[in-house]
Amino acid sequence: MAALDQTFLVKLALSFLIGSIWVTTVTVIAERFGSKIGGFIGGLPSTIVIALLFIGLSQSTADASRAAIMIPLVMGVNGVFIMIYLALVRQGVIKALGAGLFWWFVVNGLVVWLQLDGLWFSIIGWLVMLGISYYITEYIMTIASRGGIRVPYTLQQMLMRGVVSGFIISMAVLVSRLAGPVIGGIFSTFPVVFMSTLFITYRTGGCEFSRAVAKTLMLSGMINVGVYAITAHFAYQHLSLFPGTLITVLISALSALGTFRIIRRRS
Repeated sequence: MAALDQTFLVKLALSFLIGSIWVTTVTVIAERFGSKIGGFIGGLPSTIVIALLFIGLSQSTADASRAAIMIPLVMGVNGVFIMIYLALVRQGVIKALGAGLFWWFVVNGLVVWLQLDGLWFSIIGWLVMLGISYYITEYIMTIASRGGIRVPYTLQQMLMRGVVSGFIISMAVLVSRLAGPVIGGIFSTFPVVFMSTLFITYRTGGCEFSRAVAKTLMLSGMINVGVYAITAHFAYQHLSLFPGTLITVLISALSALGTFRIIRRRS
């Protein structure tokens, strides 16, 4: 087990702080500007950027590259997580999130146990689940977009959002340090932004508002995080950490632009 030195603990604290601020901001944007904008912003690479960057800082750029290998596949799993949520949330938000988490842990547990950690396996699995998820939510489920809602914010509410999300993000960095980069990469895409956003929007805007956010969140997250992970894997093989991250962010921005154009055309 790798030693948790003082430098690493500082980086762990920073990952907590940055991650908690991001998730809190995403949920507020969703509430203020509606399901399309909120879902799109929520699906942009966030926890993955933070987690891979801090894996690279606390270990090595090569470890960050290895951690990115399984992220596309796990984002496919996250897409199915949201489909489960969409199908069950009318029966209760806890039941829907619980069933989605059960799926997440079972599938990713099998991936780790069977050592299915190849890049092309990850990419193919991601593309297949992306296609299935898009087809079902766009052509089978009836989910209309929703406008923004008015929410009275309190300090306690904001702190709770930040603490829960920051804790899970920092755990991805810690797990990578203790269990290796591949498992750390899987945990870097633990659906904390999805869960936080869906639960909070359910509580503040109701079931149908949360479903509308989830539909956009799924598409934005699956595409943009998958593109970010694949780009990061190759960029970190040929560049040092910060130039590699910069190139990856720029390419991901182009992906985000294309995704937003698709989202604008959706109902």
